[in-house]
Amino acid sequence: MSGRLTSFDIAGARDLLDAGETSSIELTEAYLKAMEAGRDLNAFITEVPEAALERARTSDERRAQGETLGPLDGIPIAVKDLFCTEGVPTTAASHILDGFVPTYESTVTAKLWGAGAVMLGKTNLDEFAMGSANVTSYYGPVKNPWTLDDGKDRVPGGSSGGSAAAVAAHMAAAAIGTDTGGSIRQPGSFCGIVGAKPTYGRCSRWGIVAFASSLDQAGPMTRTVRDSTIMLNAMAGHDPRDSTSADLAVPDFEAALTGEVKGLKVGIPKEYRVDGMDAEIEGLWSQGAEWLKTAGAEVVDISLPHTRYALPAYYIVAPAEASSNLARYDGVRYGLRVEADDLIKMYEETRGRGFGAEVRRRVLIGTYVLSAGYYDAYYIKAQKIRTLIRRDFSSAFEDVDVILAPATPFAAFAIGEKMDDPVQMYLNDVFTVPASLAGLPAMSVPAGLSAEGLPLGLQLIAKAFDEETMFRAAGVVEEAAGFDAAPALRVGGRS
Repeated sequence: MSGRLTSFDIAGARDLLDAGETSSIELTEAYLKAMEAGRDLNAFITEVPEAALERARTSDERRAQGETLGPLDGIPIAVKDLFCTEGVPTTAASHILDGFVPTYESTVTAKLWGAGAVMLGKTNLDEFAMGSANVTSYYGPVKNPWTLDDGKDRVPGGSSGGSAAAVAAHMAAAAIGTDTGGSIRQPGSFCGIVGAKPTYGRCSRWGIVAFASSLDQAGPMTRTVRDSTIMLNAMAGHDPRDSTSADLAVPDFEAALTGEVKGLKVGIPKEYRVDGMDAEIEGLWSQGAEWLKTAGAEVVDISLPHTRYALPAYYIVAPAEASSNLARYDGVRYGLRVEADDLIKMYEETRGRGFGAEVRRRVLIGTYVLSAGYYDAYYIKAQKIRTLIRRDFSSAFEDVDVILAPATPFAAFAIGEKMDDPVQMYLNDVFTVPASLAGLPAMSVPAGLSAEGLPLGLQLIAKAFDEETMFRAAGVVEEAAGFDAAPALRVGGRS
């Protein structure tokens, strides 16, 4: 029974709960068993079974009285361990936050709990969200539930790899992650799930451990496009505590899934055909365009001429902001403290031992590009390029309604591969970074399998605050793809 319960997506579980065919406690217990069975994946840093069952019990009591808080009431979900959760440790997968237990709740998680969702635990991630393979965590790498016969464990993508693995393995009905340069969309593609990054400002950043403040954005990680709309409706909304939060009404995203794209103009950016891209990904991209065309959309070739500068610009802007944001971790106020003979030495020892290699690398890069003599040459120039990238998208959206592109240049690779070459690791984000720099909504949808049998995703990008069109097009791609493959290590039952 428990395996059957975990096979339902949010929409399906919602229907079961509404019909009285199961309870939130039964659903939660099924996921807790799946989490226990799947611990080898290392998807969770902190599990909260007692608190989860208490939330589930409260949800069932509401239903018994004929009341619900919304479509997420009683649905068990996972939370990336970058969101501050009151009374529950928040680590950002870093040694330097040892012992940190927030006394407050992030806005996004507070909204989810206000909608009745049940938290199962906090998921693993790349340390401070810096990575694209979920191998930089202080708590060890996360394993992708998709495996091959070669005996090698695959990366789930990053930084939200724990959330992606948990959803793909049916250890949670859904999860939330954060996307700075692709950290929701890329692991979504690697794990065969839907990963959506809303427009920058659509969801509050208050209470999220900061990496790069002008780029970070929370988003849902789900099994279906419909589930993504349900989650985003609960997560989104203006927050006066976040100065970058957009004071805009939140539309009914689920209602946007009409299945109708007739007359929609879909842009195909020629600059996304990069050297080294796997031929089968290019083939899938062409197939995606054909699916939309068959559904009545008009496919249009477009140009985003500054795309080739997006990755180097991102790896100047993001580390620069990280070096500023991470300056607060000094061993004085919270987290790890390494005692030393004087204050400066204590700072050095705490940060040296508390931060992992990738975080130290990015802090050093960021400090360098912000230093006197290099600020204008690197940081200011990168910001100018960012403006040009935004203009490219604005110009393209004068002619098209949505853009279709690959999500990743290749399928999930083995843990340990590419680790010796940071630049190769950074290339994981080549298709996702441009939309992040422009602050646009973008999402990955599982659309097929590689010849080896690993999931591949397609990416939809829309105008700012036009998630409805993005979801509408993504729903058509999802329907046409009919992706129903399951990973070998799905521990929570099959659909």
